[in-house]
Amino acid sequence: MEKTLHRTKTSDEELIAKYLETQESRYFDQLYLKYSNKVFSKCISLLKNEALAQDATQDIFLKIFLNLAKFGGKSKFSTWIYSITYNYCIDLIRKGKKEKNIFSEDIEKVADVAEEVPDSAILEIEVKKLKIILDKIPIGDKAVLLMKYQDDMSIKEIAETLLKSESAIKMKIKRAKHKVQKVYKEVFAAREF
Repeated sequence: MEKTLHRTKTSDEELIAKYLETQESRYFDQLYLKYSNKVFSKCISLLKNEALAQDATQDIFLKIFLNLAKFGGKSKFSTWIYSITYNYCIDLIRKGKKEKNIFSEDIEKVADVAEEVPDSAILEIEVKKLKIILDKIPIGDKAVLLMKYQDDMSIKEIAETLLKSESAIKMKIKRAKHKVQKVYKEVFAAREF
C-alpha cells in the first residue's frame, strides 16, 4: 500500500482522510512538504522578516495540524491553508502596528474610484517593479491583490477568508488596483522618460 501511495498522486483530501483515520504522521508530512514552501513564501512577502516568517510558518502548520479535522472540504485545501496563512500574518502585523483593521476603510469617507483598472494593467507590470509597488501600498491592499492574482482565489474565497462581503472585497480590489497604478506612475513613470 505504501508503494502505491508514492507512485500515484494522492489528493489532499485523501491524505487528510488517511491521516484522520490512521493518525500516521507520514500523511500529514506529505501535506507539509507540498505546502510549507508556499506558506513560507506568503509569510515572508507579508511579514518582510525571514525569522518571523519561519516562526509563522511553523505556527501556521501547528494550527493546520490541530484543526485538520475541521477542514470540511467546502473550498480547496490550498485555499483553506492560505486563509489560515493570511489571517495569521495579518494578525501579527496588526499586533505590530496596533492597527484596528487593515482591511477596513470607512467607505463613506473614501471617495469612490469611478474608473475600473483592467487586470491587464496590473498583470503587465514587470515582477521587480511590482514587488517595489506592492511594498509601497498598505498591507491590506497587498494581501487582497496577492490572494486574487498570485493565489488565484475567487472573490467569494477572499470574502470568506477575510470575513467580508463579496461587494466589500470587489471594492477593496478596485481601490487596491488604483493604488498600484498610482504608485507605479509616481515611482516609475518619471524614470521611463
